Amino acid sequence: MSGLLVVVLIAGGLGFWTYLKSVGDDVKRTDAFAGLTGGRPAKTVDGAFNILMLGSDSRDPENIEADARTDTIMLLHVNAQHDQANLISLPRDLWVHVPKNPNGEGGNTNAKINAAFAWGGAPLMVKTVEEYTGVLVDHVAMIDFDGLRAVTDALGGVDMMVDQDVTSIHGNHRFWAKGMQHFSGDAALDYIRQRKQFPDGDFARIRHQQAFLKAMMDKAADSGTLANPFKLKGFLDSLTKVVVVDKEFELVDLAIQFRGLRSSNLTFLTSPNAGPDTIDGESVIVSDKQKARALYEAVNRDQVADWIKANPPQK
Repeated sequence: MSGLLVVVLIAGGLGFWTYLKSVGDDVKRTDAFAGLTGGRPAKTVDGAFNILMLGSDSRDPENIEADARTDTIMLLHVNAQHDQANLISLPRDLWVHVPKNPNGEGGNTNAKINAAFAWGGAPLMVKTVEEYTGVLVDHVAMIDFDGLRAVTDALGGVDMMVDQDVTSIHGNHRFWAKGMQHFSGDAALDYIRQRKQFPDGDFARIRHQQAFLKAMMDKAADSGTLANPFKLKGFLDSLTKVVVVDKEFELVDLAIQFRGLRSSNLTFLTSPNAGPDTIDGESVIVSDKQKARALYEAVNRDQVADWIKANPPQK
């Protein structure tokens, strides 16, 4: 999603309705709420709402389950004024209850949260996230992170802060020195796949994914891409090839509502957890249920800023 929503958020502010309409017509769609429609409220762009972002990285050398499981699970909460947003990453190994599959096959057991997609696709993932968080999902966007290399290159690359010297364990073993670095599409995808060299492992991967999404937003806004019809067309063409959204995801309507939102108004969070543990022989991430409940209750009240003040990030 990341890439698509970036365009929606930023391009909305710059008024490219014609381009967005074209993107809306071309983007692939899926029935992400199959079997979940009974009793769900009508879709609206008014007030606060939530978008579930699911990402896979089908060419990650370490991802042996790429065809079945999601690597990235993020819940985007947009406030009622549509001028602030929170992007909450749920670790893929978070140990949760996966409810019964809407199609009646599988589920109804405890497992890593990304198993929900393997067992029941987007509908079971929606049901699992909603059960775990208590937050209603309004829209779903899925993206192949590997495809973002072309989107990144269409922007002319991105700049990201590297938090420590690191050598890639993949391919040609790129080296990045600590500090601000410029990344091509290939290099960016390589960097955000790294985790074993960092003390916090998969949490570093989550942190770098978040930095990558912010870097894309900043570059799209600052490079003139969105103001140049030729650059914009190449950017959007590369974007539509890697994104799938739910059937009611109306890009133009969302863009109009998001016209005041910028990357500086986007806060990145990770779902509260107690860190790694081993359960039933599996290496998992255990939820900090009390803090997580408080966060998601704040999402439902549209008061995430208050939760952040009460739970400042650890340095």
